[in-house]
Amino acid sequence: MQLIRSILFTAYIFISAPAWAGLMVLSSLWTNYETRYRMARAWAGSVLWLSKTLVGLDYEVVGIDNIPVKNTVAMWKHSSAWETLAQFVVFPMQSWVLKRELMWIPFVGWALAGLKPIAIDRKAGRSAVDQVLAQGRDRLAEGLWVIVFPEGTRMPVGTTRRYGISGALLAQSNELKIIPVAHNAGDYWPRRGWLKRRGIIKVVIGPPIDTAGKTARQATEDVQQWIESAMADISGNYQ
Repeated sequence: MQLIRSILFTAYIFISAPAWAGLMVLSSLWTNYETRYRMARAWAGSVLWLSKTLVGLDYEVVGIDNIPVKNTVAMWKHSSAWETLAQFVVFPMQSWVLKRELMWIPFVGWALAGLKPIAIDRKAGRSAVDQVLAQGRDRLAEGLWVIVFPEGTRMPVGTTRRYGISGALLAQSNELKIIPVAHNAGDYWPRRGWLKRRGIIKVVIGPPIDTAGKTARQATEDVQQWIESAMADISGNYQ
């Protein structure tokens, strides 16, 4: 039964995403950015609501008080598709560092392009970092948060890789702190497969990590140490 519920839930995502995206693209002819963003956030919220009601998969957030009033850079653990939706709801209005290939997806990519992402060519090396710094500075100046997945790709539960430094460089160059975010979504919504487990995903938002007086690599290592330590505490603890 859980597998059937999971399949129906996934079907909703595949069907509704291009429908909502098409509506957003069409509405861009007469709506502004904030309206389109609210539309995207509403769709993400609908997915999280259906996850709870159909699949039995909910979430809770710990450390919400660690989100400052002023926008800055947040680094999230990346282990599932779930966090790409949850970040819409958990954090204020935001931009995301993502691979540019996502922009080429019909309808969904076109709608995404209208939400001011920081789309980079991950194979471009230093040029990709420069793109994050230039576009990220503009997004921060507009009052948007910048969300970074420092591992660059979804990692299997219990694993990590060396975090990229572009988020720390962006925070440093704008004299900002970094907000680290850990979660155990990968335990319930795996990287691959249809089955979604019942339970409660735990999202832990850490205290701001200072970048002043450190190299970008040192600041990134501080973020990685905090996130991976938090992951060790929450991962595998099924509700």
